[in-house]
Amino acid sequence: MSDITNVLLVGDMTDAPWHPLEPAKQELSGILGEDFLITSTEDYNHFTALDRKQFPLCISYTDCWNRDLTLQQTAGLIQYVAGGGGLLVIHNGISVQRSYELIHMIGAKFTGHPPYQSLDYYRSADNHPLLEGVEDFSMEEEPYMFDFDPFTKKTAFLEYEFEGNRYPAAWEQAYGLGKVIYLQPGHHAPSFKADAYRRLVLNSARWLSASS
Repeated sequence: MSDITNVLLVGDMTDAPWHPLEPAKQELSGILGEDFLITSTEDYNHFTALDRKQFPLCISYTDCWNRDLTLQQTAGLIQYVAGGGGLLVIHNGISVQRSYELIHMIGAKFTGHPPYQSLDYYRSADNHPLLEGVEDFSMEEEPYMFDFDPFTKKTAFLEYEFEGNRYPAAWEQAYGLGKVIYLQPGHHAPSFKADAYRRLVLNSARWLSASS
């Protein structure tokens, strides 16, 4: 990529019960490097008039488990993606899904997680471009569980193993003219240290912004 891509990173600093934005922002800045310029905010009203020409990529790292987006914020985010924007949802960023419209757009609903623990992650989609340079890896993480929306066609490209079973840890799907990627790791700063995961985040940002 020769041009700098503007990225809007939305999260919570003053009202983050579990996942404050600043540590994730620092890690993402290091991962995305000089190809991306991150603007971070905890003002969800940026969703209301989000412009994909200004921000081809939006990253959700919200920690809003106990409060809803307004109708205007919800509509703005949906219009952004449906109109061709790229949305990268990392770990707790799925907390925006407190309405059925956003569950449908992201493709799944978070249902809970067993305790933080060591997890093994496995590639689950051969030759998928998002997995270029990404090998299987392990890390300490929260094993998020989901109910999946049956009405959206999605591709799960990463799985984690828990108690002998494998569960989706990352997926991508089209929504209107835009695309959405969900990545399950990201509980805190150490979650972003594994080389394979850093490459996966970078691949995701490039894929989404190129599509946008």
